[in-house]
Amino acid sequence: MPLCVFDIHPDGTASVPDDTALTGPSAYRWWHFDLNDPELASWCASTLDPIPAAALLQSETRPRCDPYKDGLILNLRGINMNDHQPSDQMVSVRMWVARDVIVTVRVRKVFAMDDIRQGIDADDAPRSPAAFLQRLIGFLTGRIQNEVMQIVELTEFYERDLEDKDTPTPKELPEARRRVIKLRRYLEPQQNALNRLATITGDLITPDAALELRELANRTTIAVEELAAQQERIIAVQDEHDLQVSQKQASHGYRLSVAAAVFLPLGFLTGLFGVNVAGMPGMKDPMAFTVLCVVMGFVCVILLIALKITRWL
Repeated sequence: MPLCVFDIHPDGTASVPDDTALTGPSAYRWWHFDLNDPELASWCASTLDPIPAAALLQSETRPRCDPYKDGLILNLRGINMNDHQPSDQMVSVRMWVARDVIVTVRVRKVFAMDDIRQGIDADDAPRSPAAFLQRLIGFLTGRIQNEVMQIVELTEFYERDLEDKDTPTPKELPEARRRVIKLRRYLEPQQNALNRLATITGDLITPDAALELRELANRTTIAVEELAAQQERIIAVQDEHDLQVSQKQASHGYRLSVAAAVFLPLGFLTGLFGVNVAGMPGMKDPMAFTVLCVVMGFVCVILLIALKITRWL
């Protein structure tokens, strides 16, 4: 039923228990489940208190940190590194953490959990629930910082493109903006949850562990602030591109207006003398067309001078 279950010993080694009890004789027992497991709901109902059980089974979550009795209800988010899935569609980890047990539930694969399992296979398991949280949050935060740095580099690339006025608006710019918005949606409450976790001290979170968690919370705060700055920079880049497009459209409209101002009177003359009715002057004069062209050229020059004097040109 669980994806994995380990008894974590004080020396950092681990073993697979041969019983189904919630806790064991070791420092703590770690249960890891998939939310889609059909037996998970009955296991939670029979093993855990109703409130943490319900928190683990929620289909939609947001980052939170809530003490409950002698444990913690903790939800965190991480960068989605699964194949063919967008990174900003963050993966969630639901947790119930007590002194002698940790229960984690995922919906999609969380690579930070795989990192912890690799440490367990190498006999380097987190030696306490607080150390487990430190390691998990460290892995999650590290990947978040890498994602933010990629966005920073992308924004700098967009800003360099602005130096060339002929560069079209990047098609990826709106997607980058949505990417930042999605990340901020989850990381801002995660920042609050980690800050709250860092203030909890007692048997579960020792003062030394709280210092480490406070540092991780600070790194998350820096990432959130950097995302806010990148969002403003991307908006500025978008506004600059919009301004360049508006300036080009205004320039084109201005040129069309000048051309219309010049050719509208000329069009009137050609239309007037193109009327095929009796009495039109010059109909039998072979020089009439030449005279009309000279007059039109003169009118054109007069119009250009007038536009220059009025500062249209």
